[in-house]
Amino acid sequence: MNGNPTRPLYRQRVKSMTLVVAMAVMVSLTSMAQEKKSNIDWLKELTSRVEFHGYGQAGYAWNDANGKQTNDFNLKRTLLWAKARITDRWSFLFMHDFSSVVQEYYTDYRFTRDNALTVRIGQFKHSFSMENPLSPTMLELIDVYSQATLFLAGEGPDPLNGVNYGRDLGLMVYGSLFNNHLLYELAVMNGQGINRRDGNNNKDFIAKIDVRPIDGLRFVCSGQKGKGHAVGTAAWNPSVQEGDDYTRDRVSVGAEWKMPTAAGAASTSGGISVRGEYMWGKDGEVNSNGGYVTGCVPVGKGIDVVASADYFNRNPEMDYYQTQLTAGLQYWFYRKCRVQLQYTRVLSHFQDDYNWLQAQLQVAF
Repeated sequence: MNGNPTRPLYRQRVKSMTLVVAMAVMVSLTSMAQEKKSNIDWLKELTSRVEFHGYGQAGYAWNDANGKQTNDFNLKRTLLWAKARITDRWSFLFMHDFSSVVQEYYTDYRFTRDNALTVRIGQFKHSFSMENPLSPTMLELIDVYSQATLFLAGEGPDPLNGVNYGRDLGLMVYGSLFNNHLLYELAVMNGQGINRRDGNNNKDFIAKIDVRPIDGLRFVCSGQKGKGHAVGTAAWNPSVQEGDDYTRDRVSVGAEWKMPTAAGAASTSGGISVRGEYMWGKDGEVNSNGGYVTGCVPVGKGIDVVASADYFNRNPEMDYYQTQLTAGLQYWFYRKCRVQLQYTRVLSHFQDDYNWLQAQLQVAF
């Protein structure tokens, strides 16, 4: 008559269990939402602090040096680097050239609120000359640097110093003062180049002063004082033998003027520009000297005319000198991407004069 006395109790238990399950589901969903939000925030934070960049340069070259015509396709550089901003003042960079070797790895820490004082330690491009610290993606020549920069900054053609791509291991203090009108760089380096321990107990000291009195104009002086440890021998410097420690000093003075590109122009070269520099060096008892003047003039949307003249004498007592005259065009088809075509006439005292034709495609991001 009264029915099953346990049914109301059963219904009450079902209702309670349903409420518990519902609450568990709500807690789970809330937890999942918070976890998802946390993951999104973490990913957003990571992507905002890490940058990836890279570029590749490939081309074709023909020349008739030494009375013999040669031509080939080449892949000069394929670089990728990552820069991590650990804090607003502390960062780290790693760069690798996949057609060569590890190029750079260093950390920067800015001590001041402005850019007056930053310290860098690791392996990086040193400060000697105006050209050496600049990226090949922005320099005008397919062969990148002038003869004097290539030799005196340690980019490669000096057998005493080896191939170092203008880089070294050390510590640098740098910054800008007076509303960016004065920039300075002071460094102590191994002097042995990249990916190598120092060959002697002497360190190299490098200093640079960059004065910018007005927008677009700058005057630069840099110097290096040190001791090299020869990794080879050179025909123009027979007094230094492999394994010798020798004097390795350098001085440079230069200037650059740039006129910004008109609004809407596609060229990223910065508009009309002229850069010139004189450099002197001493290796052991042998002096060397040289200089260059390079100009770039936009002539259309994304199209520049490039011209350069550079001279370098590795040993004036032996008249071991060479002059290169270059003219060409470059077309910036997308941001940092361009195609280049250049002709160079090489006038040499230690080999026959020759012609050199180069073309190159650059893709960068």
